[in-house]
Amino acid sequence: MPITLDSVAHAVRTFLKVHPHDGERLTPLISFLAEKPESCIDRKEFRGHVTVNAVLVNDAAEVLLIRHVALDRWLTPGGHIEATDTSLLAAALRELAEETGVSADRTTALSRSPVDIDIHGIPESVAKAEPAHQHFDFRFLFRTAGRGDLVPQLEEVSEVAWRSLQELPADRLRERVAVALSGSQARHVGDTSVTGAPVPPRAARAESGSGR
Repeated sequence: MPITLDSVAHAVRTFLKVHPHDGERLTPLISFLAEKPESCIDRKEFRGHVTVNAVLVNDAAEVLLIRHVALDRWLTPGGHIEATDTSLLAAALRELAEETGVSADRTTALSRSPVDIDIHGIPESVAKAEPAHQHFDFRFLFRTAGRGDLVPQLEEVSEVAWRSLQELPADRLRERVAVALSGSQARHVGDTSVTGAPVPPRAARAESGSGR
């Protein structure tokens, strides 16, 4: 089932239950959804559209970052939603796999809800015939055991590397990732992930180490 306006609105409501003080900051997104656009995920909707990011942390408390070719910046893996994506979380996992080679079966989501939602402007692109617009970026937190093989998507990504959590490209995101990781410390290694898969024992130790 494709991602719907209702499912995006539900994700925002769930997020705001945890972060109620973000309501004012997310007013542009809330207002946009209230207008009931034909598609909130269509990249040709230039009032703004929903995008996703994957924040992947390993058992050494390192975060996986990509060097974006067009922007020449280190970012978390992510991008636009495809019509075949069945959820925002699934879209984030697809982007993670496409840009870094890390498949979904190597990860565990800490929550079905985003760890952060960001709104940022995208400048006009004459080459793509796209006016300036906004991205409503839903950021999901995952963990993994070890480093594993990495395969960058060379069309968009020049490098993929494990970096310190302190190198996450946004202060608010860095703080929320740290809180989410420390908050999950109490979970037992035998707990199940949101997909029902056992949490990898090594990945459980990642908790003690602590966009576009």
